Amino acid sequence: MKSYLQVSSEIGILAIGVTLLMISGEFDLSIGSLIGFSGMSVTLLTMETNLSMPLASILTLIIVLFIGYCNGIIVVKSGLPSFIITLGSLFVVRGITIAVSKIITGRTQVSGLEESNGYSMMSTIFSNSITISGTDFPISILWWLIFGIFGYLLLKHSQIGNWIFATGASKESAELMGIPVHNVRTSLFMLTAFCAWFVAITQITTFGGADVLRGEQKEFIAIIAVVIGGTLLTGGYGSILGAMIGALIFGIVKQGIIFAGVDADWFQVFMGVMLISAVLVNGLFRKKYAYK
Repeated sequence: MKSYLQVSSEIGILAIGVTLLMISGEFDLSIGSLIGFSGMSVTLLTMETNLSMPLASILTLIIVLFIGYCNGIIVVKSGLPSFIITLGSLFVVRGITIAVSKIITGRTQVSGLEESNGYSMMSTIFSNSITISGTDFPISILWWLIFGIFGYLLLKHSQIGNWIFATGASKESAELMGIPVHNVRTSLFMLTAFCAWFVAITQITTFGGADVLRGEQKEFIAIIAVVIGGTLLTGGYGSILGAMIGALIFGIVKQGIIFAGVDADWFQVFMGVMLISAVLVNGLFRKKYAYK
């Protein structure tokens, strides 16, 4: 059970940020590349410049938040589809990550982080186990629940949540009501970037190193999980709980395929089927809720 939940927790943390952004009417396809970038940035800063891992993580977070901010500013100022802008960011960030890691180390995978200064502390926070009823569970599951509670309270019990729903339902109406639409959307792009950074730190403390392609396809998995959970592709309606259930479904299926001894490539088939199904179901949700 804990292996299913561990996989679901990483997808789920991403899905929570993606849910809030999609409810506001935007997409972020750069989060997968930001996972690879964050992991490699922290690893290289720690191992090549002798910075402590906590400091390297903070510096990387600042860079990642700036990338999220740039994504948001370009989208809201240009009026171009966020799908296109963040797709471009995906290639730019991943290309830079691969190129720089090859220049510095000659590789796209770097290990040995366990011996670095501050690794023990970071591992305790991001990847150690917690004991519940005598059973050890990865702490990422606890973080997933914390993210979920925060997302739920923000969306359902705060003014910001009302702003997010209103922005996704009708940008023009939201602006007429005095809602800072541009600030809301830009902040949510920064939130998805933060979620990507968080997942990256969880991964590098778990595996003791970084891989530039570790976040590959995570952006699509997160979006599919969110859509399965009932969030409208057009914005204005969505659920944190639904996104968490969607992430759980993916975790169960992915690990189930492995444990059953089935070729892992069949997970790609599952992703495709779920994407098509999610879009069809999304259309039903749109008809039911979009005009209420």
